[in-house]
Amino acid sequence: MTTPESRLADRASAWRDADPDPQTRAELDQLLASGDTAALAERFDGSLAFGTAGLRAEIGAGPMRMNRLVVGRVAAGLTGYITTKDPAAATAGVVVGYDGRTNSAVFATDAARVLSRAGVSVSMLPGPLPTPVLAFAVRHRHAAYGLMVTASHNPRQYNGLKVYVRDGGQLLPPVDEQIASVIDAVDPLRLPAGWAAGPFGFASADDSVNAYITAVAARGRPAPGDRQLKVVHTALHGVGDSTLRAVLAAASWPAPVPVTAQQQPDPAFPTAHYPNPEEPSVLDLARDTAEQARADLVLANDPDADRLAVMVPGPGGWRALTGDELGALLGDAVLTRLARGEPVSDPGGRPPVVATTVVSGSLLRRLALAAGVRCVTTLTGFKWIARAGGNDAALIYGYEQALGYAVRPDLVADKDGISAALLVLALATEEAAHGRTLSDRLDDLALAHGLHVTGLRTLKADGAAGLAQLNDAVERVRKEPPQELAGQPVTVTDLREGASGLVDLAGGHAERSPGQPLPPADVLIWHLGGDARVMIRLSGTEPELKIYAEAVQPVRSRAELAAARADAADQAARMLAAAAAAILDGVHDE
Repeated sequence: MTTPESRLADRASAWRDADPDPQTRAELDQLLASGDTAALAERFDGSLAFGTAGLRAEIGAGPMRMNRLVVGRVAAGLTGYITTKDPAAATAGVVVGYDGRTNSAVFATDAARVLSRAGVSVSMLPGPLPTPVLAFAVRHRHAAYGLMVTASHNPRQYNGLKVYVRDGGQLLPPVDEQIASVIDAVDPLRLPAGWAAGPFGFASADDSVNAYITAVAARGRPAPGDRQLKVVHTALHGVGDSTLRAVLAAASWPAPVPVTAQQQPDPAFPTAHYPNPEEPSVLDLARDTAEQARADLVLANDPDADRLAVMVPGPGGWRALTGDELGALLGDAVLTRLARGEPVSDPGGRPPVVATTVVSGSLLRRLALAAGVRCVTTLTGFKWIARAGGNDAALIYGYEQALGYAVRPDLVADKDGISAALLVLALATEEAAHGRTLSDRLDDLALAHGLHVTGLRTLKADGAAGLAQLNDAVERVRKEPPQELAGQPVTVTDLREGASGLVDLAGGHAERSPGQPLPPADVLIWHLGGDARVMIRLSGTEPELKIYAEAVQPVRSRAELAAARADAADQAARMLAAAAAAILDGVHDE
């Protein structure tokens, strides 16, 4: 009699026989011998969904993990889409890049081999490099697509694939859905014969690396006589070190002091198992290095160097700027340079715009309003931010609070932690010339535009069942939102319910964004008294629910700043705690 357990074992055995990787074959041999049905089900009940940017998962055997068969399936699906729906792309080609994670080079080679043998022109970056270099290379080489093997800032056991299109940005609907449907039709156990071995044709994309370094460095040179700050940099065991050093050298900045233990790519991530610079303690080694070196500034990239974290010294020691604080500083720097007639991202004669997301702080919009520049609010993700200008305007800056910044969107239509690091260094150097720091500049912005304090709380799910519980909890509060939160009445904007372009742009008020209606999204915004708000969204890349809060207070003098900042931080913390309690109430009752 055939049972679910035997069918599961049969699927695993068939996968094992088709798998070219001895490590994942051994993993399945062990699971099959042990009879661990639960572990097999985790790997074989379903298959990874190809989303708007690609896919990402733990490395391991089976269709629910990242492995060579899954990569071969995606490459075969992309090949099928190109040959049937976008034949011109076969000549324009695909640029392939990869980071320093486990199997990244192998996955990139497998994908390139499948594409090339099917007649698609392939060019490959010369080694482990930052994701922004791949995004740049798509434009630079006039390619049709880019394929990057990376898991960005995910835990060390993860890897993934990201797909870029002709404008150098990530996939957007409906193309993502069309490609996904072709991938879904591919049987990974019936890939072309010999797909995982042997030579294949490709062109070198080495020129893209030098072109990226030259272009980023060109608008980031120090002014004559500038004080040379001592900067510490960590690559968090990723691929950012050599590219950042090359950019700084090309722009005539001194080399940074490395966090030696984290300087070179290491897929084991021995000092940062979850190499997300937003996570507590991840920057401890960078802080220690800065204290020993008596540094002025810390720059930290995530493993694929598309994100940037910054630490600054202060009376209480070193502290990391929040994503919204750094987002406001960089936005102010770009807008100030624009007003002075200095070169920023080339708008090409079109009106400039800046952009941020529905869950990021609202200070950038106030800065843009004061500068006479339109600010567009998008859904979370740089696939939206990078296109915020549309066809009628040019994006000159965009950011999201998760440490992603586009300071040169004319070069890279995605977040870029390398070019952002260069602008931070230039901005810190400008302030130092006047005996000031980045913290002083943040105080200036608070006095001029109000003190904006944001916070984040993450509710992590325990497997598929935990994620389903969080989904159910969000649906419950969507139907029955709290009447008040942290002592304030609540009004709701639900971006899933046909908002027709109504988005929370600033100051807790829902406004219409002309010509930029948002697609429906699973985001709730709870507006509280004054300018306070809470935003709730399920992560698109990890099994977790994110709760964001923003409190805004006017400040009349520098003497009031410390007390106002503490009060706003307390308000944001109370909002986060109350929102989490409201969401988890139903989960805990089950």
